[in-house]
Amino acid sequence: MTAPLLETKLRIPRSRSGSIARPRLSERLSRGTQLPLTLLSAPAGFGKTTLLADWLAIEDAGARTAAWLSLDERDNDPLTFWTYVVTALSQAGAGVGASTLPALESFTPLESTIATLINDLASTSDEVLLVIDDYHLIESADVHSAMEFLVENLPPHVHLVLAARSDPGFPLAQLRARGRLAEIRASDLRFTPDEAAAYLNGAMGLTLSGADVAALESRTEGWIAALQLAALSMQGRDDATAFIAGFTGDDRYIVDYLAEEVLQRQPAAVRQFLLQTSILERMNGSLCDAVTGLSDGKAMLTSLDRGNLFVVPLDDRRQWYRYHHLFADVLRAHLLDEQPQTIPLLHDAASKWFEHTGDSYDSIRH
Repeated sequence: MTAPLLETKLRIPRSRSGSIARPRLSERLSRGTQLPLTLLSAPAGFGKTTLLADWLAIEDAGARTAAWLSLDERDNDPLTFWTYVVTALSQAGAGVGASTLPALESFTPLESTIATLINDLASTSDEVLLVIDDYHLIESADVHSAMEFLVENLPPHVHLVLAARSDPGFPLAQLRARGRLAEIRASDLRFTPDEAAAYLNGAMGLTLSGADVAALESRTEGWIAALQLAALSMQGRDDATAFIAGFTGDDRYIVDYLAEEVLQRQPAAVRQFLLQTSILERMNGSLCDAVTGLSDGKAMLTSLDRGNLFVVPLDDRRQWYRYHHLFADVLRAHLLDEQPQTIPLLHDAASKWFEHTGDSYDSIRH
């Protein structure tokens, strides 16, 4: 590896307060561990990461070894990808790494390296669970091929979970036909009416009638991101029923419309912070201060986190965060529309911060 590993990518996200229990899906995930691979495949905003974090939080910690890896675009390099995978397993206590990491560093042929990893996994008696999030970011044919080889040869006590916005770039048909694949799709992840009611009136603190909940659940088709945006838009409103009655459009327009509603209802300082920091893939208080030129970055992130305003903690100490991907897309679109002249300046400030901290990759990217 030419760059240090990001520890935040190897940490299981914390189960969020106010998240809705989904026993029907947790049970399916648990049953799926009897097979080599479970795939969660659904568009952004369907709660894949939250479901997995909540499921791992309620799983018997002593029953299996659980490793987590969150991916980004740079992991398309096979050496980087598999170094992260092996390190995630090693840190989780899966008893691998001593043989596989040297093989990676010595540029041993990839299939031989994966064979070494499989042998290391086979030598441990513990149940091992490896969760890889955002696998849709992987486009490398070499990574897909090696992943297919891994899945085909996993020991019976090892299980892989992939979460992605689209199906992975290796064949699923044979795995499905041979009963070696468990799948959870968008239709499964959508909130049921009962889950929508628990979320809107419980976690989000609204007081909607049964008819209003049913109408909103029907219009969003249980799409969690849209429900969250709708709930944020309705907070403090006296005309929730009228709002829901006029709530129409397809997914993209729903998100655009509700993001507009959410952004317009934020204080000016919060809205400016959201727009300026939307250029960042991950952020902490210091980095936000560098980009905004202010000194309230840490407090602002804490406030956004507590307000469920589409920030996702990346570590247990809540120092690093990212925006929900879909929300970040909308924020960047508003930034480009409203303040295009500031975008180079924001990237320049971020680049200098990363350079100062020794992160040349992100410094150059910005």
